[in-house]
Amino acid sequence: MDHTLRLAGAISRRRWSGLVLALVAVAGAVGFRSLLEGLGQFYYLPMLPAVLITALLSRRAATALAVILSITVNLTLVPRESLSDAVTNAALFAAVSWILAEICWSLQSRTRDLSRQLADKDAMLNTALASVPVVTLNGAGEVRHLNPAATCLFGLSDADAAGRPFADLAPGFDAAAVLAKGASGGPLAARDSHWTGLRPDGTSFPLSIQYGVAPDADGHPHIALCLTDLSRWHAADAQARELHAQLNKVWRLNSLGEMAATLAHELNQPLSAAATYLHASQVDMERAGVLGDSALRTVELAKGQLLRAGKIIRRMRELLTLEGRALDRERASSMVEDVAPILTMIGSSKAVAIRLEIAADDDAVQAERIQFQQAMVNLVRNAVEAVNDHAAAPEVVIFGRPISDRHYRISVEDNGPGIADDQIDRIFQPMTTTKTGGMGLGLSVTRTIVERHGGRLQVSRSALGGAAFSFNLNREPSVENA
Repeated sequence: MDHTLRLAGAISRRRWSGLVLALVAVAGAVGFRSLLEGLGQFYYLPMLPAVLITALLSRRAATALAVILSITVNLTLVPRESLSDAVTNAALFAAVSWILAEICWSLQSRTRDLSRQLADKDAMLNTALASVPVVTLNGAGEVRHLNPAATCLFGLSDADAAGRPFADLAPGFDAAAVLAKGASGGPLAARDSHWTGLRPDGTSFPLSIQYGVAPDADGHPHIALCLTDLSRWHAADAQARELHAQLNKVWRLNSLGEMAATLAHELNQPLSAAATYLHASQVDMERAGVLGDSALRTVELAKGQLLRAGKIIRRMRELLTLEGRALDRERASSMVEDVAPILTMIGSSKAVAIRLEIAADDDAVQAERIQFQQAMVNLVRNAVEAVNDHAAAPEVVIFGRPISDRHYRISVEDNGPGIADDQIDRIFQPMTTTKTGGMGLGLSVTRTIVERHGGRLQVSRSALGGAAFSFNLNREPSVENA
């Protein structure tokens, strides 16, 4: 209600002010006309400015009043020779006055529209410039102004940046070279692939620079720079390269799967034949009594390793081709002790001590024997290579113990340098290796084996000082409790 009353009051005041304006304008025109009496009879001509002023400063009602007052005053003050001439002149004055008033109103409306469009474009330009970092420099290359986006980009206030050489913020920038290019503007090439921006805290970021040269109010040249932060673009490019590398890894893994299938097929027959020949030789030597028990035992071990090699190749093929295999009831201590000679041999080759601390009580677990042993060999080999030349008394310890009614934990620990935090996520990626000549499959395959056993391969800091790789196996109930 109050708003309506205020609006009505404003309209009423505007209307009355227009009427007063019409009266004043006509009175002024009459006074001006009286001053021109000695120069001749001007009739309605001095009244036209009064109508136009009223039309420019007020609305139609006030303009109509100005026209009526002008006609009335003219008819009153000018002697009439004939009624028809007076009516004709009055009508002609009214028509011309109203046409001129309409032209004024049309021009005013057009001016308002253009002003509004100009204001909208100016606001749009200001919005665009507010989101784009812009820096203005004098001819010497010193900062004159940073817009808000530029202050945010450099982490520097406009006042702190004023007067500083822009080369402090973008090393290698040369104002003289920019001025020599002229006012054409465009991208500014960097010595490297991009410019480097510097922040007060010492951090840097890649950017591109667009430049323009124009005179200031005093006629001196100044430089305007539009900056683009390339950090996200570089991050996206790095991500694309990483994705490409991952696709290459997937392709190589697929190729390895095909190679493993071929090797399993091609090597299975010669390995089986070698095992058969060893067995036949063992039988012949036992009959002939040529060799002693030690030699026969060595032949037996050689035959066992040949058979084991064939199983490993087949299991590797299963891993790479995602073929599943049922888990059996196994004893953790037995599985580790079965490969103890191989683990000891791996340690001896690098002068690293291998120690087993496997709890033999309640160690029945669900496992696939060959795959588990392959995982243990991979972990021990990595640990041995990690401690080699990094410890005065290099040592690798294999721990095994039940940690709950459901899980039995296996841990391979060393006293080497450990693993850097930024490398923990990368070491499990296929084709990623820190060893010269390494294929980068050991830990990746080991993790796959552990996950197929229902566990999760974890890495942490060992109490021995180095790295500790551990995982849990699901326990089998003991025979007595079954």
